[in-house]
Amino acid sequence: MASAISIQELHKTYANGHQALRGVDLEVQEQDFFALLGPNGAGKSTLIGIISTLVRQTSGNVSVFGKSVATHPYEAKLDFGIVPQEVNFSPFEKVADVVMTQAGYYGLHRSVARERTERYLRQLGLWDKRDNRSRMLSGGMKRRLMIARALVHEPRLLILDEPTAGVDIDLRRSMWDFLQEINKGGTTIVLTTHYLEEAESLCRNIAIFDDGRITECTSMKSLLNKLELQTFIFDTQYEIDMHVFRGSDIGHARILDTHSFEIDLKPGEDLSQIFTHLSRINILVKNVRSKTNRLEQFFLSRAKIS
Repeated sequence: MASAISIQELHKTYANGHQALRGVDLEVQEQDFFALLGPNGAGKSTLIGIISTLVRQTSGNVSVFGKSVATHPYEAKLDFGIVPQEVNFSPFEKVADVVMTQAGYYGLHRSVARERTERYLRQLGLWDKRDNRSRMLSGGMKRRLMIARALVHEPRLLILDEPTAGVDIDLRRSMWDFLQEINKGGTTIVLTTHYLEEAESLCRNIAIFDDGRITECTSMKSLLNKLELQTFIFDTQYEIDMHVFRGSDIGHARILDTHSFEIDLKPGEDLSQIFTHLSRINILVKNVRSKTNRLEQFFLSRAKIS
């Protein structure tokens, strides 16, 4: 499969001498759902800025579907849509007009623009707000409007920079469903996020940035397999408190509430051993599930090592 994004030896040094990117190499394949993760200041936003032609690199090569963003920026822009961190449309413009105006920038015929505006606003749950001023939307709705705007010219690549920041859990889940649907339809998606659960739930491949360099570039599955610990959450039939674990072989249990607790499964341990220990102290388990946000454990373990 061809590359959607190809990056070789990318450097970016600002006027004050700060190096935002230090020799980044990266390939994102067509139709991938790819995560860029890392702490603030690691270089993710600078990389997004260069790919989207908003920032000029110091050296190196970046291409989108084979088109150099440095030498052919206008051709490259036809192939991608970007959803930035900050809301950047007029608060006084009507919701439908925000999307229609964007369609005009790409030269879409008005009838095509109207059809696509309705389609994406409906898919993102905004059609009934189409005549409202955009300033009347909630924070989550504004972010969905930016996604509709980015998709109106139907790009092959969608770049999302912290798309669900400040969005409540229900809206976030509905956005996840929508993004997974368009990815299955063939749209390549690159996502930066601070919600580690989001990356684990959505993305197949991942690059981790630190101090302007990529320190990990692998599949999500391979990354999670590197974890030394795996955490499981247990739901119980009866109320529990911390004293039930005292003197037992389960010293690493953490109470979450009166009916649930979590346990880290250490290397060499398995769930059957845990259930044996729980049976000895008369804890009846109703349900057990793997803790979703295992990527957080990975970052914490790397921080301890460094």
